[in-house]
Amino acid sequence: MCGFTLVSVDLSMLFCNLDHMSTSSTTAQVLSGVPVVAGVAYAPVIRPGARPPAPPADDTEINEADRPAEVARMKDAAAAVADRLRERAAHATGVASEVLATTAALAQDRAWLGDAEKRIRAGNSAEQAVSGAIAKIADALARAGDLMAERVTDLRDVRDRVLAQLAGLPEPGVPVPDVPSVLCAEDLAPADTAGLDPALVVALATTLGGPTSHTAIIARQLGIPCVVAVDGLDAVPAGVPVMVDGGRGTVTVSPDATSAARTVEESRRDAHRIAQWTGPGRTADGHPVAVLANVQDGAAARTARQTPAEGVGLFRTEMCFLNRDTEPSVDEQARIYGEVLTAFQGAKVVIRTLDAGSDKPLKFAGHRDEANPALGVRGVRISFGNPGLLSRQLEAIAAAGQATGTDPWVMAPMIATADEAKTFAAQARSYGLTPGVMIEVPAAALLARHILEHVDFLSIGTNDLAQYTMAADRMSSELATLTDPWQPGVLALVEMTARAGAAAGKPVGVCGEAAADPLLACVLVGMGVTSLSAAATAVPGVGAALAAVTLERCRAAAQAVVQTASAADARSAALAALG
Repeated sequence: MCGFTLVSVDLSMLFCNLDHMSTSSTTAQVLSGVPVVAGVAYAPVIRPGARPPAPPADDTEINEADRPAEVARMKDAAAAVADRLRERAAHATGVASEVLATTAALAQDRAWLGDAEKRIRAGNSAEQAVSGAIAKIADALARAGDLMAERVTDLRDVRDRVLAQLAGLPEPGVPVPDVPSVLCAEDLAPADTAGLDPALVVALATTLGGPTSHTAIIARQLGIPCVVAVDGLDAVPAGVPVMVDGGRGTVTVSPDATSAARTVEESRRDAHRIAQWTGPGRTADGHPVAVLANVQDGAAARTARQTPAEGVGLFRTEMCFLNRDTEPSVDEQARIYGEVLTAFQGAKVVIRTLDAGSDKPLKFAGHRDEANPALGVRGVRISFGNPGLLSRQLEAIAAAGQATGTDPWVMAPMIATADEAKTFAAQARSYGLTPGVMIEVPAAALLARHILEHVDFLSIGTNDLAQYTMAADRMSSELATLTDPWQPGVLALVEMTARAGAAAGKPVGVCGEAAADPLLACVLVGMGVTSLSAAATAVPGVGAALAAVTLERCRAAAQAVVQTASAADARSAALAALG
C-alpha cells in the first residue's frame, strides 16, 4: 500500500506540449535514485539560474585607505542578503520558515564575516574576501562530516547571494516557471526550496542529498514527489519532459506521453482517495494508531489542524531560540508555545525541548569549537552546561499549559543513558509535565527498557537514529542508501524500542521522516509503534494506508522485514506482505 501526492493543476495544455516534445525523443531513459516523497509528476525540467562567477584569483589589491570602505561594502551586502531571507522567513511557515531563518543567520555569521574582514584589511577585494572566507569554512565543515556537512550547501548559497549583491546582479536561485515544471539540480539550498510554489514546481529531483536532507523535508511539507541521489540527472537539460515517481525513486527522461499521462492520472485517483480519509488513525480491524503532525510554530500548527491529524507528535521549539543574541524570556516562550497548544486544544501535544547545537548553534549558549560537533554538545547536552536554559523552558511550557488549560507532554532530545532520562524526567515532573525522551542514539534504543523505568513515553527520531546507527552523514549522496530508514539495522532498533514499550505498557511513537512513508508506517505499527507523527501533508496518506490493512498484516510485514538484510529487500518484503 503506497500513498501518493499530486498537486492539482490544469494539465491539459501541459500534456499537449509534453506530447509534442516527447514524440521527438527515441527511447525513454530511466534514472534511479533514493525515493523520498511518493507521488508521480510529469512535466518539463527547469534548473536553478546561473550563480555569480567566482572573483579572479589575481584580483587587484585594495589601497589601504580604501579598505575600511570595502569592509563596509562587504558587511552591507551580507546584511542585505540576511534581511531578504528574514523577510521571506516571516512570510513562510513551518520548516520553510525555520530553514530561511537559519540561512539568514549564516549570512551574518561572525566566523566567515570576521575572516573576510581580515582578508580585506590585508588587501583583498570584498568579492575575493567573501569567496575565500566561505570556502575555508565550507571545506572545514565538509571534513567534519555528519550534521555539520549539511551547512556546506547553505554556506555556498550565502556566498553566491552576497557576491550577487556586491555585483548588483539579480539574486540567484530557482526561477519561477510559466508552466508546471520539475525542478532538477545538483543540490538545492534551503533558501531555494523553502519558497517554492507547489502548483508550479510539481516535483523535485537532485543529484546529491539524502532522504533526510532539507530538500527532502521541505518536499514533504509541500506534498510534491521527490527523488534524491539520482545518478545521471546532471545530464538532463532544461526543457526536457521527465516523469518523477517518488515512490519508486525513478526519473524517466522523455517517457511516452500517453503512458506518462495514464500513470499520472492513476496517481491522481489514488491521491483523491487518500484525501477522503478523515481519521481517526486505526487499522482496518480497528486497532488504534494516533496519526499526529510535526510542527514548528503556531502557524504550522493551525495549518496542521486543518488535516485529520489528531494532535502534535513533535513540536520543534528551536525557532524560539535561533537567530537570537539573547535567550527569550519565559513569558515570550510561553506565548509561542501557547499558540500551538491553542491550535490543538484538547488534543495531545508533544513538545521537544531545545534541540540546538551542532548545525544549529545558539549565540547565547557559549558553544565551544568541537572537532566533531555532530557527536558533541547538542540536544539535551546543552543543558549540562546551561541548566537554567532547560529549567526556564520547562517553566514556560508549564505556564503555557496552565494558560490554555492543556496538559502538554515534553521530551528531551539526544538522550543516551538511563541516568540522563531519570534526571530529565524528575525536572519535568517538578513542573507538572508528562516526561518522555527521544530515541535517536543507538545506546538509548538498546537501553529502552531501563529508560522506560523513568519516563512515561518514548519517541523515535528515525532521522538521527539512522545517521548514528549507520555511521553515515545523512547529507551525503554517496551514502544516501545507508541513511534510508528502511535499513534493517535501523528497523531492528525500532523494533527493540517498541517491544520495550509494550512490555512496560507505555506508548512508543515515531516522529522521524520514516513516519511519513505510508508503507513503512504499516511496518512500524506491526512492530508495536503506537503513534506516527509526520509533516501535515503526509497525514492523510499515512492514515489511509493504515485504514486499508489489518493489524495482523502489519505484524506479518514487520516479521518479514526484520528477516531481510538490505533496505531494498525490506521494502520488497513489506510490499509482498501487505499487498
